[in-house]
Amino acid sequence: MVLSSEVGCKYGKSLMKSADHAALDVSQTDLHAMAYTDPLTGLGNLYRLRDKVRQIAQEREEDPAPFAIGIANLDGFKPINDLFGPRAGDEILCQVAHRLKACIPDGATVTRHGGDEFAFVLPLVFERKGAEKIGQMLREVLSAPFDLGDRNVRLSASFGFAIYPFAGEDFTELLKSADTALYRSKRRGRGQITVYSQEIAQEMKRATQLEQALRNAIIANEVDVHFQPIVTLRDATVVGFEALARWCDADLGYVSPAVFVPLAEERGFIDALSDTLLRKAAEAALSWPKELFLSFNLSSAQLMDPKTAFNTLAILNRVGLDPRRLETDADTAQKIVGELRAAGVRISLDDFGTGQSSLGRLRDFTFDKVKIDRAFVSRISNDKASEHIIKAIVAMCEGLDLAVVAEGIEDFSEALKLKALGCGMGQGYFYGKPADAVATMRFLADRYVSVEGRAVS
Repeated sequence: MVLSSEVGCKYGKSLMKSADHAALDVSQTDLHAMAYTDPLTGLGNLYRLRDKVRQIAQEREEDPAPFAIGIANLDGFKPINDLFGPRAGDEILCQVAHRLKACIPDGATVTRHGGDEFAFVLPLVFERKGAEKIGQMLREVLSAPFDLGDRNVRLSASFGFAIYPFAGEDFTELLKSADTALYRSKRRGRGQITVYSQEIAQEMKRATQLEQALRNAIIANEVDVHFQPIVTLRDATVVGFEALARWCDADLGYVSPAVFVPLAEERGFIDALSDTLLRKAAEAALSWPKELFLSFNLSSAQLMDPKTAFNTLAILNRVGLDPRRLETDADTAQKIVGELRAAGVRISLDDFGTGQSSLGRLRDFTFDKVKIDRAFVSRISNDKASEHIIKAIVAMCEGLDLAVVAEGIEDFSEALKLKALGCGMGQGYFYGKPADAVATMRFLADRYVSVEGRAVS
């Protein structure tokens, strides 16, 4: 009996050990699955993507046939997530995952890296056109509305692709190339598709160099402000100046504001640039006759930032410029526009007739002035359609009690035609090119005997 008992005891311990090993094996399996799986969507994660890429590359080591990887990023996801809450955001991400998994080609793998970024390996995509075709198909799939129960929302997606081995022979390099292509897509706007190439890599490298140079220029106070006169068309009397950013780098030379201002907005340091320029412009305006106003443009990104009104008024207060002498353009944010107007800042609708400067803006916001885009002004002498459009804008603004400024007046015939159509104010090279603060004071010296009792020089 004792012997039997000892045998039974040993057998029982053996069973317990086997159970422990089984539990350990299950635990290791679970941990491995967790390490390779996105917990929200159930898709693979970055590690799964890495292993899949390495596996395919290893299989094709002797005969390195091309394949593609891609990255998709949702456009405008953050505002949706902020507006409807993280639960709604998670639901959208799960629906995106389901759509991508359902429509990717046979043999392909889709993963999620976190946030609103997804990636995929496409073993049977060998060249640029194939990648672009897949991107177009996925873009269409993701453009359909997402169901959030009591509401539907629409999003777009941008894509970046990289082809092995041309864009990289290892996972890290290949992923970096796809990310570079995605970044270029995001720079070009919503719903864009880019396949990596050496030309794109050079373009992105130049953009990064430009960004670093601009950041350093802002810190060193090297971005300047020039001023272009705004006049009454009736008698060419100067009524104000528009502040325009100018930057000449020691290595890069002159850089157009059409290049560096959007770059600052895109890279997230437009506030630092704008604050510097507004301070310089306001300091210069202190020396002008007090009846002259300063026109200063704010970016669309700033007009989505609730701190913009406070920051703008704080700068004016530090400099000592009366807010009633400032005029700024408005694009989107009604609350910010209201706060600025309440402080006496006049609001103008810039580039009317193009982009988002439309009739809907006049309905949704309270403006003081409308600026007619130069695209219409430049064709007024030889294009009847442009002439009739300007005439209609002027008549409409008269009815709404809004001042009108025509931008980009280049010659006498344009000025004469605009004056005949009833346009009140204008600016352009015909009346004066943008000039720095010192040259602007010399310009004023030709028109004013003194400023606050001092000679203008």
